[in-house]
Amino acid sequence: MLLPEAREAVVEHCLRMRTDDLTVATSGNISVRVGDLVAVTPSGVPYDRLDAAGVCVVDLDGRPADPDATGPVVPSSELPMHLAVYRATDAGAVVHTHPLYATAVSALLDELPAVHYMVAALGGPVRVAPYATYGTEALARASVEALAGRSAVILRNHGATTHGPDLATAYTRSLYLEWLCRLWHQASLAGTPRLLPADELDRVAELLRGYGRPAGGAVTTS
Repeated sequence: MLLPEAREAVVEHCLRMRTDDLTVATSGNISVRVGDLVAVTPSGVPYDRLDAAGVCVVDLDGRPADPDATGPVVPSSELPMHLAVYRATDAGAVVHTHPLYATAVSALLDELPAVHYMVAALGGPVRVAPYATYGTEALARASVEALAGRSAVILRNHGATTHGPDLATAYTRSLYLEWLCRLWHQASLAGTPRLLPADELDRVAELLRGYGRPAGGAVTTS
């Protein structure tokens, strides 16, 4: 079986998506890139019935790449978006979700503003891509354009997509994005949220680049 570890990781995080309220039913999809191959969720398979063998493997043009694959399973309908992100970035994984708060924000805003400094972890205020029918090249193009300089995008009347150098990072960014959208929503219920200025986001972005790393390379125990 091609890419066994990547396929297992996809299954694990698909199950987590449901637990973390990032998706409903069979919506949402995940992919992991390994070299010139991509392991991606199949279309329409309930996550509690998904196993590693059922995860599809394609090349960067979307062609089936697993000679041992059997049955009629086809890749996620959002494969064009995943492949477009890989072509446009150095991403090692892509996570597409349908979370409640990010989807609500998609119907209200053109951009999720700097309501908290963790927006900097996503590259800055998160843009809302124009609406396009799911699974289309038009949606893939709109997503990539809105992702410029960012690791997250909100899709108008649809959901959200994040990417990262690995699946753990891409998935964590999806969690942060949904939390930020919920924070904006909750603050907006009480009034007009106060936002952070761009220079503060720049400072936080610099701090985050060194987060968890000892100053000067020294080992710390605290």
